[in-house]
Amino acid sequence: MKTGEVKIINQGLEDEMEVWGYQPCLWKRILVGMGAVCTGGLLLLLLYWLPEWGVKGTCTHTSVRNAHTLLLRSTDEFKQWFRARVHVMLAPGGKPFDSLDLKPKAQLGNGEHGIGAADEEVRGKFAHRQPDEIHYFTHHSTKYYWNDVIQNFEFYKGLEDLKVSCASIHSDHSSGLSKTLQEYRALFFGENEIAVRVPSIFILLIKEVLNPFYIFQLFSVILWSAEDYYYYATAIVLMSVISIATSLYTIKKQYVMLHDMVAAHSVLRVSVCRGNKDIEQAMSTELVPGDVIIIPANGMIMPCDAVLTHGTCIVNESMLTGESVPVTKTSLPSSGEEAASSYDMEEHKRHTLFCGTQVIQTRFYAGELVKAVVVRTGFSTEKGQLVRSILYPKPTDFKLYHDAYLFLLCLVGVAGIGFIYTIILSIMNKVPAKTIIIESLDIVTITVPPALPAAMTAGIVYAQRRLKRVGIFCISPQRINMCGQLNLVCFDKTGTLTEDGLDLWGIQRAEDGRFSPPESEVAKESLVNSAFVACMATCHSLTKIEGELSGDPLDLKMFNATGWILEEPTEEETALHNPIMPTVVRPPKHTVPEANQNNPLTQNMSCEIGIVRQFPFSSALQRMSVVVRRLGEKHMDAYLKGAPEVVASLCKQHTVPQSFTETLETYTRQGFRVIALAHRQLESKLSWHKVQSLSRDLIETNMDFLGLIIMQNKIKEETAGVLQELQQANIRTLMVTGDNMLTAISVARDCGMIRSHEKVIIADAVPPKDLYPASITWRYTDNPAPTNRDSQTVEIHLDEEEEVCDRQVALQEQSYHFAVSGRSFAVITEHFPQLIQKLVLRATVFARMAPDQKTQLVEVLQSIDYTVGMCGDGANDCGALKRAHSGISLSELEASVASPFTSSTANISCVPNLIREGRAALITSFCVFKFMALYSIIQYLSVTLLYSILSNLGDFQFLFIDIAIILIIAFTMSLNPAWKELVWRRPPSSLISGPLLCSVLTQIITCLVFQVLAFLLVRQQSWYEMWTPQSDACNVSSSGLSLNVTSPHDHKNIKNYENTTLFYVSSFQYLAVAIVFSKGKPFRQPSYKNWPFMLSCMCLYTFLLFIMLYPVPAIDSFLEIVCVPHDWRVTLVIIVTVNAAVSFMLEILIVDIVLWRLVFRANQGVNRPSEPSSADAPQVANDRWGPSFLSWLFCRNNKPPTVRYMHLALELQDDADWPPKPSTVTCASDPQSRVSNPL
Repeated sequence: MKTGEVKIINQGLEDEMEVWGYQPCLWKRILVGMGAVCTGGLLLLLLYWLPEWGVKGTCTHTSVRNAHTLLLRSTDEFKQWFRARVHVMLAPGGKPFDSLDLKPKAQLGNGEHGIGAADEEVRGKFAHRQPDEIHYFTHHSTKYYWNDVIQNFEFYKGLEDLKVSCASIHSDHSSGLSKTLQEYRALFFGENEIAVRVPSIFILLIKEVLNPFYIFQLFSVILWSAEDYYYYATAIVLMSVISIATSLYTIKKQYVMLHDMVAAHSVLRVSVCRGNKDIEQAMSTELVPGDVIIIPANGMIMPCDAVLTHGTCIVNESMLTGESVPVTKTSLPSSGEEAASSYDMEEHKRHTLFCGTQVIQTRFYAGELVKAVVVRTGFSTEKGQLVRSILYPKPTDFKLYHDAYLFLLCLVGVAGIGFIYTIILSIMNKVPAKTIIIESLDIVTITVPPALPAAMTAGIVYAQRRLKRVGIFCISPQRINMCGQLNLVCFDKTGTLTEDGLDLWGIQRAEDGRFSPPESEVAKESLVNSAFVACMATCHSLTKIEGELSGDPLDLKMFNATGWILEEPTEEETALHNPIMPTVVRPPKHTVPEANQNNPLTQNMSCEIGIVRQFPFSSALQRMSVVVRRLGEKHMDAYLKGAPEVVASLCKQHTVPQSFTETLETYTRQGFRVIALAHRQLESKLSWHKVQSLSRDLIETNMDFLGLIIMQNKIKEETAGVLQELQQANIRTLMVTGDNMLTAISVARDCGMIRSHEKVIIADAVPPKDLYPASITWRYTDNPAPTNRDSQTVEIHLDEEEEVCDRQVALQEQSYHFAVSGRSFAVITEHFPQLIQKLVLRATVFARMAPDQKTQLVEVLQSIDYTVGMCGDGANDCGALKRAHSGISLSELEASVASPFTSSTANISCVPNLIREGRAALITSFCVFKFMALYSIIQYLSVTLLYSILSNLGDFQFLFIDIAIILIIAFTMSLNPAWKELVWRRPPSSLISGPLLCSVLTQIITCLVFQVLAFLLVRQQSWYEMWTPQSDACNVSSSGLSLNVTSPHDHKNIKNYENTTLFYVSSFQYLAVAIVFSKGKPFRQPSYKNWPFMLSCMCLYTFLLFIMLYPVPAIDSFLEIVCVPHDWRVTLVIIVTVNAAVSFMLEILIVDIVLWRLVFRANQGVNRPSEPSSADAPQVANDRWGPSFLSWLFCRNNKPPTVRYMHLALELQDDADWPPKPSTVTCASDPQSRVSNPL
């Protein structure tokens, strides 16, 4: 669209859209009305299906500011069109956070609610101010308001729009809103409700029935009824009714489930602060951003997103993250460096209570309530956005569905030819006009099969059932087909590749700047009073819920290893004491007196430690800390734990052992998870109240390094086998983890993602600083002891049947992998955009990745045409799971809204199962589509040939073919289960591909040849004549034939020898192509294991052969078949037998062997293109003359790869400077992506 003003809304976001403005146009509407009357309403249907035409056809362009109707188009690859109506709202201010300076006397009761008009109500409420007219529209449950300053529409998320600092939330927003201000903001933000409206059955029915396919069916039924084909029309109507009813039931059920999930606990009474001291009860639907709510001591389900300003909460966030471990939320910092930063929900999520999550219990000190400031409401909340993504999913971008429409268009083109042929033939034979119209339109209804959508869906439904049986639940069935095309899978590490819990392997304390020898026992008496054990016992976020210790599994393992006991104050104790009674940890009583027998009493007292303040773990900071006080001591202590590199940087240099880096690398290379501890004695003058207001930056500095905790993260038993299976299937595997780089590399080696002989290059990028540009240092890690023999054997064995992979063996010595950290990934994305695609092509390990970086990585991989799968535990992988083509969450929940697939099996064995079922479902879709296309063409050929003698197939012949043969076969051929193993090649993703088109075309030509042959042969027979009721071609007495004489279809010339011959031949052709197309290995089990299909085929073959060789008068009469001589029946048996044999030979020899293996195989999944070694070159050349000739014949010589990652791999093969040499540096100022020394 070139004309008219265009605006961009949601710029840079996932739902970015272009907007055009329109005003209604009277003359255009009159023209459309006249057109609708002339076309019997078809024009209105067309405008309903195409919103762009609907708006352009009835409106004229105008500016977006003055528009009455808006036309929106998404800027993504789908380019979806939407229309939206612009509304006008009256409000006393232009923006929700405008200061109204309302005086107390301006009571809101002035407006009478009984007037009915919202605008009148606003005028009444804010009578002292001149109301502004605000234009807005609603799209996908989000309201967009016109902003005169930016001259565009914008939407308001919530309090974050003000870009407030953490300190100003405490100072300016912690006292609450007046009722007047609350009602004013409610005008913009509306009710705080995630409203999932369940449409009525009538509305759903209208939407379903107005589907183009059902409109075509309605047209077909009317046409068939005009031809007196009542039985077939009734059968199709019955099928359609069942299909519509099933669809309505499923859609309604999904809406009700989503509504119930969202509505549960979404409306409740909350305590809201009005000013400093007034507290009133209000409904949660009345909340607006800026309101201050009080969190009750016994917890609540959060009705909005709110930031905690006073107190501490323990929250279960499993609804959002799938992680059932309770999380401790602390109050937002009010002072220090962190308080000066702008509040950001992602950055400050440890202080944010999210909508839909359950606050289990709160901690507070006497006289102060636990308060939170409302940040977002309704669909703007995290839960609201999750619900929006379910309500308005992006279309499934899969080539199969796009090609299916193209294929149908081709069939319509074929139908057009038949349409013109029928008209010309009928006019030449002086057929009545009514008959010409009906018969020519009938050709169109024959060519586009009515049962196609139902048959296509059947395979996916069966696959979904099989997945459910192996514990994989699916909320997006259309994605099952996508799983069949996966060529890369990203895995989270902890809880996915490795065991969820960590086992304590040992500790290594640091004393006087040196490491002590490693110790395996932490709970021994000599360590009870050490700062190291005190740090382990206090530096965590554990809490007691119903008497059970609960919290992060790592914290639990560390605390349990000490053997100490945790005691929390009761509510009564908290209320009685001021200041707060802290959480206390102490060693078991029996260990204390023996710990130091000189003064047992003192030691016993000093072993109890109270946790005064907690700074929770932050993934951005990679650390957590606590402030504690030992019982009986005047000063407080700070303990810190976190990533070793981070902790060491916060410690005094002389306390960090000189061998720190070497020791750390030793452990991480072996795959251990290492955590460092540190301690600092705080000044005596620090009071409890002062500590509560100190920022963590002031406390987490000048620490004394205490040592290392070494945790063992065992690889799950199934991991190595599954990864090997995926690699054998030519599916790339990546690790995306939040863990340490060297640990991740070690785990990748241990589980077989990186083989022992392969190099690992760490891309260490640093952002620009002072005058130095951003740079990347390429560091090569040392290979462990080589075990080449095993891995080479595996590779040769697994790829022996595929020539392309044989070539990779010669290049094993040159193979390498990149490893990238989250920090480096961010720097490279920003400063080296030309390198990012090259890196991800060979990167296998991504360490220290933040959740949003995981999503970015998936997008980068998709940008180079990978079909990406993501497997994680659902905790911090939600974004990546949703963004991937196929996300599978390892969760005990039956279905997680975070990802399309959820596996109840807590290991990655579900991934091959999902891919196998995906491949089977995809091949099934191809088989069914090809079969339905051939069914249409075969019937089209029969009818076209019969039209040439002014005949047609009979009503019951159509009925028998469509119901008894096609429906039964189409639904049973989809039942083949998946093949038991993953093979190297992937199924094609497109219907418009060489092998598939060749397959369909060869079968069409075969069917055409044999139908024409039978049609011409029957007319050459000596007994042939124009059939009449008195004809006696098969020497049966006239009295026997007289049963068939009277027929309501006689005037249609149904009964004749050509009709009978073509009916028999075409019936056998349907069965032959069904068996030919019902492929088994390598993606599905063989057809003989699909007993319903085999039984159906055998019964139909038996029935057809029986009625052909031994005619039954009643059946002949029903099917309107005429009697033919026995010799001709035998001839027909020979014709259909030869036809079936030719179909099989063409499919197996030409398509499966010649074309697929020799010509088109080169296009399949070459992740790492390479050249054969020179020694093998002559032999390879000799073996390849046949494929070369065929490639030339099919114009495929030197054809560049169609997918970007292959194209990129071929480019890099010829790049002498890639991969970069060891220890070289690439600077951001380099204009080229080429990397050379000095880079």
